[in-house]
Order: sequence, then structure tokens, then C-alpha cells
Amino acid sequence: MFTKLLNIFSDSNEKVIKQLQEKVDNINSLEESINKLTNEELANKTEYFRRKISNGVQLDEILPEAFATVREVSNRILGQRHYDVQIMGGIVLHQGSIAEMRTGEGKTLTATLPLYLNALLGEGVHLVTVNDYLARRDCSWMGPVFNFLGISVACLQYNGNAFIYNGNFETNKEVPQLIECSRKDAYLADITYGTNNEFGFDYLRDHMVIQNHQLSQRDRNYAIVDEVDNILIDEARTPLIISGPSQQPTDVYKKVNLAVKQLKHEDDFEIGEKERSALLTEDGISKLEAILKVDNMYSQENYLLAHYVENSLKAHYIFQKDVDYVVSNGEVVIVDEFTGRLMPGRRYSEGLHQSLEAKEQVRIQQESVTYASITLQNYFRLYKKLSGMTGTAATEAEEFFKIYKLESVSIPTHRPMLREDLNDLIFLNESYKFNAVVDQIYDLYQLKRPVLIGTASIEKSEQLSSLLKKRRIPHQILNAKQHEKEASIVAQAGRLGAVTVSTNMAGRGTDIVLGGNPEDRDTIDWQEEHNKVIELGGLYIIGTERHEARRIDNQLRGRSGRQGDPGTTQFYVSLQDDQMRRFGGDRIQGIMDKVGMDDKAVTHSWVTRAINQTQIKMEGHNFDIRKHLVEYDDVMNIQRTIIYDQRMNILNNSNLLEILKEIFIKEIENIVDSFYEENINEITDEDPESLITNLNRILPRFDEFVSVDINNPEEFISISIEYFERLYLEQFVENENHKDLQIAFMLRVMDSVWVEHLTTMQNLRESIGLQAYGQRDPLVMYKRESRNLFDSIIEKIGQGISHSIFNVSNIANSRDYKIQNKTPINSSSNTGSKVTNSRIGRNDPCPCGSGKKYKRCHGN
Repeated sequence: MFTKLLNIFSDSNEKVIKQLQEKVDNINSLEESINKLTNEELANKTEYFRRKISNGVQLDEILPEAFATVREVSNRILGQRHYDVQIMGGIVLHQGSIAEMRTGEGKTLTATLPLYLNALLGEGVHLVTVNDYLARRDCSWMGPVFNFLGISVACLQYNGNAFIYNGNFETNKEVPQLIECSRKDAYLADITYGTNNEFGFDYLRDHMVIQNHQLSQRDRNYAIVDEVDNILIDEARTPLIISGPSQQPTDVYKKVNLAVKQLKHEDDFEIGEKERSALLTEDGISKLEAILKVDNMYSQENYLLAHYVENSLKAHYIFQKDVDYVVSNGEVVIVDEFTGRLMPGRRYSEGLHQSLEAKEQVRIQQESVTYASITLQNYFRLYKKLSGMTGTAATEAEEFFKIYKLESVSIPTHRPMLREDLNDLIFLNESYKFNAVVDQIYDLYQLKRPVLIGTASIEKSEQLSSLLKKRRIPHQILNAKQHEKEASIVAQAGRLGAVTVSTNMAGRGTDIVLGGNPEDRDTIDWQEEHNKVIELGGLYIIGTERHEARRIDNQLRGRSGRQGDPGTTQFYVSLQDDQMRRFGGDRIQGIMDKVGMDDKAVTHSWVTRAINQTQIKMEGHNFDIRKHLVEYDDVMNIQRTIIYDQRMNILNNSNLLEILKEIFIKEIENIVDSFYEENINEITDEDPESLITNLNRILPRFDEFVSVDINNPEEFISISIEYFERLYLEQFVENENHKDLQIAFMLRVMDSVWVEHLTTMQNLRESIGLQAYGQRDPLVMYKRESRNLFDSIIEKIGQGISHSIFNVSNIANSRDYKIQNKTPINSSSNTGSKVTNSRIGRNDPCPCGSGKKYKRCHGN
């Protein structure tokens, strides 16, 4: 099935490339005329294009001339002319698709084309990178091109910092021509570079401010996601969360940690490596209940205790130090499982991080309360147009389309690929494997051929480093503990005799040039070294372990053979590797027994196919997890969108009267309906007092405004709404200071209820899985329960606002506040005070047969 899909993808891709080539030919035909333009004429092209857009010309019509203009400016300013394949990539990105471009094909330069074209609209364009270094580097690197064309460009950095490019400003070498600016100014630039976290968290923070001027972002118009597979797939399982400390005591984590350490594997609990889960046995439950002195660990009052135990088991037996996290300066710091980078400031949620802190005996920080959250899938789906670049998209094409509706197009290389990808070498155990790896590195080092070794974790990279030191092989180690130096280390990994050990894909975004980085070196010396490395066969890549996704393996291979350079890649695999052990190890072991092996390597097509099958199986498993996450978060996303849209309307002072009026109508109807339902059989002259008292709570001094004929609820509601409008006019329309207070108060009510709702929804999410045991679909139950919860918070927000809005800062009690013109309700009516059952109740079915309640139909 997968092979058929690949064939279909290949055939359709060839057709797309032919269509793209026609457009490239059109752009190339403009090159001669564009070349003849003066610098001033070139710079004026931006204003020329914008005039055409204002006259109704579409971007697609402008594309050929705009792309030709950017290519000429890049050639004049940077000395870099876009290749035809880069023009193809630029067109694909503009069309809102994913451009698969091999490593070294110049994705950074490619992006300048669609960035410029879409920036002409003046609505802001975002380029999303995997780290701060690349955002700063690319903004500075491409800044001169955009600056020449009169397009402003800025970059976001960690900790709320931001910089804008200024071609006339010289500063330190680290950020040339970048000057500090506000976050808002960075978003007001035509083009903004930044990481997915910076864009995502700014979105969340914008929906927490209480004054309009505190907003940073504009609307999400168009984004290009660099290393799109890393951001939209690898990072997608981790939601962005803004949180604060809760009041939950931390002693319970220490208590549970000590108890769990007394349990025995298999007797008291079982570990599912594939699912990364921990499950207590009956004996384990009994033992823990005795240790913790509780009768039933799974009773309602001990529900959280069971959750703490599960997290503690995971902390001890699933999460590994120096693999999943490191302990640095007395803190547990997460390691990105795909890049090996440290992620300071990011914490596991739901108490898992506290369990790790208890395990490592460092200070346990309080569990957090979520104030705002969103998954990356749903954040990036907010953009009107989304596109991406990567060196490996084909294996994930189905997921890109199903989740993001993104087509993938594989762009041809500028020069033919000369790299040789050798078959895997399979070893019986890890010791044999690493000995063979070190022997191979030693042989390559003797030849002075550069070699890059990819490892799966910090632990493995340091283990290999120790073996290299014993053999006295000089090397550079690149892992999460040296992430600040990774770009400079990777840039020199192509030098003669260079040996570089790297965790997974650390250093992505930095090309490995044969002979090393030519910057700051004598051109002749660099060219000689470059030629020698080519004679030796180019960069040699050794993978010490297969990853669970073929895409990650292909990315490691892609570090070699850039721009038609020679190169070699090979993976060394043992049956003790995590991937082999977790998926299909027994099957491969059986194949090995048939083949026969000792401490020597074996290469066989059977084993290679078996490894590929385990990877395909794992890719499917991970896709299911991410798809499952989206299905649940889509429920939350609908609610988030409603709340955030309403919040933004209030913040921007849009339709405030209508928003408040709707809230008050519902609350007034509830009060009146409740009164009549409680007094349906008998109403006395004293009863109106209680009704007016209740309305006074939301409409101050309502009793001074109205005289009541209690038998006419509809007109009673009508006059209450009229009174609300007068209150609103006098308190907020005629007094701007009070309006600011009104906006701030409404937002605070919404925020407090929303934060409480997020916690409730998280608890629902954790507990809803139990519904599966009752033969009910957990997702269906989650949707149903979440809808009920959301309806209740909408009602709660309305109550919170209506019961207090006119009392903000005691406005309603001020001495200068008066209501004129008391108006009686139905003063001409002289019906009795007795209400009988013959009256149609407002909640009764309407006699017209519509099926609606009378109050929502002819009773309105």
C-alpha cells in the first residue's frame, strides 16, 4: 500500500515539476531586462508592485517580475543568484505547499522570493525557524536584500527580546545591523523571523492582556515554516502552555517517590516500552496501599494519589537521565528527543516534572495552573496561508495533508546527487557495534577524511566520546550541553581530519562545507583543503542507531553530499538498540539466528527490510498519537476560538453594547422566568418586591425606575432592557474613564472563568479514558461533556459580568448618578394579581406548533 502511495506521489510530482518549469522559464525570460535596471529603478519596484496590488492585480500575476527582481537584488547585494530549482521552491512556498529541498540546496535564499512577494500586501509575513540562532542569523543575512527593496524585516528572540534590521546601523558582530526594538514593532515589520514557540506564546499572551496597546501580533496572514517536519510533526505533541504556580503542596511527590522505590519490577508493576506506560499489578497496588496507609488507592478521594504513583513509575523506569532530561544547576531540564537540544524553561505537565525532581532529589517546584494553551497544530492552522520547507517530506506527506491540508512537492537538486548510501551493518549487541564504529572512525581519521557521527542521545554521544579518547582520536562533541556552539562546530565538520560526534540533528540549518567554513580564511588555502576532501570522498556519515522515523535517518544522511559533493553514509545497528528492542527485535533476532553471526557485522536484505518495517510501524503509531491529540484539541479549539474572539471584540471596544445587552437579556430572562416558575400558581402583592430585589442586583436602583404590573412578564423584561440601555449610556458612553474600567472588568471575569475551565477540561481529559472500559467511545463522551462544561462557563461569565459590571469602582453608588423618568410597566392594565394555570408559561411549548418554547417564539 505504501509503495503504491509513493508511486502515485512520484508520478504527480513529475507533473508538478513540469508545470513549475514553465513558470521558471517565464521568470528567466525577464532576467535580461531586469539586469539592465539601475539600483534606483530596482529599489522602486516595490512601490510599483504595491500600486498594482492596490489596483486589484493579484499576487500570482506579479510573481514572475517580483521573483526576477529579488533574484537580481540578491545577486547584486549578496553575490548569490537563485538557481532555477530555488525559483521552483519559491513558487511552491507561495502556493501554500511544502517544498522538499535537499540539504545544502539553499532553503534560506529560496524563502526570500515568497517572503518578498507576500510582504507586498502589507499584512505581515512570518518565517518560522527551529531556534533563536537561525532566526537572528537569517534576518541579518537576508536583511540587506529586503532593505534594498524597502521591505522592513525583524526577528523575535527568547525572553521577549526583538530586533529590527537597519542597513545604516553597525553593532557587534553577533547581530550585525540588528537594533533592538519592541515586540510590537517586530510584528509591524513586513517580514518577521522567529521560532514557533515565540510566535505561539505571543499569540497566547495577546489573549491575556487587558489593554489594546499591549497587543503584539497582527492577524496571521502567511507563514513559511523552515524545517517544517521538525516543527509541525516532531514538536506537535507538545502543547504551548502559559501557566503559574498552584497551591498544591509538594510533599506528596517525595512521599510517593519513596514508596515507588520499594516496588519490584514485574512483581509489582509492568512497563510498556512501546506505549511508554507503567501499570501496577494487584500485588503492587496492595503493597502501595500498605506503604501509603490508604484503604483504596483508586477511590474518589484518592484519585490524585493514583496519578502521582503513575508519574513516579514513569519517572523511575521510563524517563532516563541524560536521554530524556539532564540535571543542570539543581534543576531538571528537558532534552528535545529529536534534536538533542536542552529546553530550559519548558516543563512536563500534569505533575510528571515534579516526579522527576523528586527522583533526582532536587528542589520540587510547585505544579502549575494553566492560564492559556494551544497545540502547534491548531496555532499554525490559524494562518490564512501556510507553507513549509524541509529536506525530508515524502515519508510524512500523508500527515501534512490530513492535519494541515498541505501538499508536498519534491524539488529536484541543482546538481546530481553523488552521495553513496551503504547498507546497514547489524551487530548482535551494542558493545560490538561501538567497537566497530570506533575502528571505522580511526581508519577515516588516519586518511584525514572528515566524519560526522550521529547518536540518539547525550548519553550515547558521551559514551562514544569516551571510547574515542581511549583511542586518542581528537574530536568535537556536539550535544545539548554545548548547544550554544553547535552552529560553529557543525560548520567546521567538513575540514580535513575532522571528527564530530552529534546527537541526532543538532546543528540543523547550518551547511557542512567540504574544507570547512570559508569565511575568515584565505581563499586559496580553503580551496586546496576543499579539493583534498573531495579527493578523499567527501564527508563520511556514520549513524550509530536507527531512529524510529525514517525521516530523521534521512536528515542525518542529508548532511553529506550537498550541491553535488561526494559523500558516504552508513548506519551501524545492534539488536540492543531501543528501536530494535521496542519494535520487532524478536523477529529480527530470529532472522539473525538463521543468518548466523558472532561479533562481526552482517548485512542482509532480510534484516534491512525488517528494520524498515519497524520504522513504518512506529511512524504509524506516532501519527495516531498526534492525530488523537488533534481530535481532542479540536474540541478545545472551538471553545478557545469563541472565547478569544469575544475577548478580542471586548478589548478592541467592538460592539460592547451588543455584547453586554445579550448578556443582560439572558440574565434578566433567567431571573423573570425563575420568578414565574416558582410562583406559577399564586402571586401576591408582596411578590413583586422579591423580583425587583433580584433585578436590583444586576440593575442598580431599578426599583426607583419602575412600577410593576406583575402579570405582564414580557413587558417587564422589555422595560428592564430599556433600563439597562439607559444605565449603559450614562455610565459608559458619557464617561470614557468608566468604559476603560468596564473593559478591564469584563476581561478579568472572562479570564478567571476560562482558567478554571482549562483545569476542569484537563481533569476531564485525564478521566475520560475510563469511559472506554464501559464500552463507550471516550472521544464522543469527551465532546458531550466538554459541551456541557462550556455552556456552563458561558452562563457563569454572563452572571459574573451582569452582577457586577454596573458596580465597578462603586460607579452606581456615586452621588451624581441619577436615573430620570420613572416609567411604569403596562400602566393602563388593570388585571388582577392572581395568575392561573390557563396562562401559557414562558417555558411551555408554543401553541403555533413550531416546537420552540413560547418565550423564544410568539411569546417574544
